[in-house]
Amino acid sequence: MRISSLLRSVACVAALSLYGQQTTPPAQETPKEAQKEAPGAESHGLPPRVAPTDYQAHAVMGKFTLAADFVEHGVPTPDSTFNSEEFVTVEAALYGPADSKVKVSIDDFSLRINGKKTALNSKQFGMVFASLKDPSWEPPEPAQPKSKGGLTTGGGGGGGQDNSPPPVVHMPMPLVHTMQLKVQKAAMPEGERALPVAGLLFFQYRGQVKGIKTVELIYSGPAGQTSLDLQP
Repeated sequence: MRISSLLRSVACVAALSLYGQQTTPPAQETPKEAQKEAPGAESHGLPPRVAPTDYQAHAVMGKFTLAADFVEHGVPTPDSTFNSEEFVTVEAALYGPADSKVKVSIDDFSLRINGKKTALNSKQFGMVFASLKDPSWEPPEPAQPKSKGGLTTGGGGGGGQDNSPPPVVHMPMPLVHTMQLKVQKAAMPEGERALPVAGLLFFQYRGQVKGIKTVELIYSGPAGQTSLDLQP
């Protein structure tokens, strides 16, 4: 009898332990951890050109060199070029001695347009997404309206023709996501980076390019201080 009671007690304890294991919820990833593991979550930048002289302008800062191109409202990536009416883009690169590294931050860059007293601060690539467009994408042709008799009507009125404006066709979301991911990867990478390093910088500017007379890229960071006069 004592052995039977002991066996029943052991079985009860084991069942309670198993129940506790089954009902314990799995550990949840924090948003920050999930973002770290998400594919393509980090900016990789653009391939640096062979030499600083391959850019519109360059300036030496001691042992480092800053080089850049002004790309206007264009947003170039390695295999596609997009545009944004809300932002202008600068493709910038930092060069240094072999095996050198420098801490890169977009906050080290600003852009002065037309000699204005206040320079534009560089913005995160995600802010460009809302105004990003792919000029190579064309919406599908809308279906031709039909008359009541089932025949396609011409350009005149009447005949049962639907004169309502055509619906707005947006780029499919998979294409939008691909476009955004390309821009994200081409953005200037931040943090401790081996040189040379290159990438896109974005500055909010809604004006037309034809109104831009002078462009000055300003850098003040761990690599030094300088400014570049770029070609508008």
